[in-house]
Amino acid sequence: MIELHTFDDPRAQSDALAKAVGDALQASLAARGAASGGAQAPHATLAVSGGTSPRPFLQTLSTHALDWAHIDVTLVDDRWVPESDAASNARLVRETLLQDAASAAYFWPLVDTSQSLEEHVADLNGDAQRRLPDVAILGMGEDGHTASIFADAPEWDFAISSADRFIAVHPASAPHARVSLSMSALKQIGQLYLLIAGQKKLDVLNAALAAPQKNAISTLANAQGVKLDVYWCA
Repeated sequence: MIELHTFDDPRAQSDALAKAVGDALQASLAARGAASGGAQAPHATLAVSGGTSPRPFLQTLSTHALDWAHIDVTLVDDRWVPESDAASNARLVRETLLQDAASAAYFWPLVDTSQSLEEHVADLNGDAQRRLPDVAILGMGEDGHTASIFADAPEWDFAISSADRFIAVHPASAPHARVSLSMSALKQIGQLYLLIAGQKKLDVLNAALAAPQKNAISTLANAQGVKLDVYWCA
């Protein structure tokens, strides 16, 4: 199930999504606080995507006066490169989101190139401190991939069926190996947002909803119980 929010202006899109994400995070903090009966300080986890499209949104969200000291930030996926590399999503997050008010948030990167990719993914899956995100902002490629779940990767079948939260991916159509949340993990996130722009991506999304396709956005959006709030700008 999707709910489509449309915008003519990228600034309005970023402002609206930042408010929605902020409200969702505050609601998650309140719910966790109520569940603990005030016995411990609640924390909420936000997962964001990289690339060029989310940069204005991340910069906008960084200025919102949320309870950032109790918000953990992580990534939906990242490329297997050092954080100093321009292709690193962790670098993007530090330069855009973890500024201003949001500098008080705690960051959980997905990549540690001091290990092998396979060893690191195994460690991620075994780390009980890494909670599933309460809120996640996804992107989408024109091939219908979201996170780094690429249909042309040899890990495709594993990525959409595994109970593991984290997976290693080697896409054929994109540079760099990746670390990504699995399809199973994405389906379990309580509040999912999709940030896209342009008619071509809207057409890809509509086609994915019209009939099941071999791509990640179709698999996710058509999954039972999944609600996806789509923020699209023409």
